[in-house]
Amino acid sequence: MRVIALSDTHGNFKNMREVFRRCKDNSDVFIFLGDGERDLDRIKTLYPEKTIVSVAGNCDYGSLTPDNDIFMAGKVKIFFTHGHRWGVKSSVDRLFYKAREIGADIALFGHTHCRYYQYFDGVHILNPGSVGCPRDGKPPSYAFIDITDSGIFCSHVEL
Repeated sequence: MRVIALSDTHGNFKNMREVFRRCKDNSDVFIFLGDGERDLDRIKTLYPEKTIVSVAGNCDYGSLTPDNDIFMAGKVKIFFTHGHRWGVKSSVDRLFYKAREIGADIALFGHTHCRYYQYFDGVHILNPGSVGCPRDGKPPSYAFIDITDSGIFCSHVEL
């Protein structure tokens, strides 16, 4: 199974559309990590057949979408959140411990606009970076997560 994680479009619908154009034929689910709910609403009308799950970010004002959720990719539990309520700009510790507490294999977050990946004590912790406005001096990005019988493989992809 291939999962696409993307975050923080902040109105850059063009880049979000490019991620979906690239990935629509070889991905099973898209997980959007917030701050671009209006962009996501437009994408959902273009790709109604795709499985798309999401959380609200701190800039998704008035959203009724939760700010964290769980997705089961087969037997793999993915905990995903925007990250603003988890202190991710200073540390991923709280996010990691929450993932461990609930038995998640993967913890996804956005908010920082910076790519991040760490595998620690059985948990993959991943920030795909920002599709719309990265802050790490790198091009806009998203990530894919391949879940196979051999394990979990995570990778960042530049736009």
